[in-house]
Amino acid sequence: MFIKITLYIHILSATAWIGGALLLFALGIFLRDKEAQSQVYKHLGPLYGYFETVWLVLLWATGLTMFVHFNLWDVLMQEGEPTQLAYAMTHKLYYVGLITILTIVHMYIALKTHTIERTKLQHIISRGSSLLIFFLNLGILWFAIQLREILS
Repeated sequence: MFIKITLYIHILSATAWIGGALLLFALGIFLRDKEAQSQVYKHLGPLYGYFETVWLVLLWATGLTMFVHFNLWDVLMQEGEPTQLAYAMTHKLYYVGLITILTIVHMYIALKTHTIERTKLQHIISRGSSLLIFFLNLGILWFAIQLREILS
């Protein structure tokens, strides 16, 4: 029962994490008025950052719990040709690590420049990291589906 609750929290956290990214991605594309976009991000950004941090921590905690429970370390360390499970898990873990690093970079810039104008470089890094996080989320979702199929 514990692992089912853990999986439920993991899926809920992933839904919140990816859903929030989809919302901000859509706002960035469809909200063409730059001043309105700036105001929305100014008010929504900090709330979103804290909201998403909670979900990311829950994703890490539940993911590690299931990783240990299903003894996936042994699957990753097997000799020879990697299994489908090892391949999918390895790629998902790489993406999770990269998203975590990009999120830290993005949050650092966001917090540092919340009330001041960003430099051109900060703007590029912030937007680039957001875009990469968005697309890596889709990759993680793909590998999560593959893992679910393999494990069921």
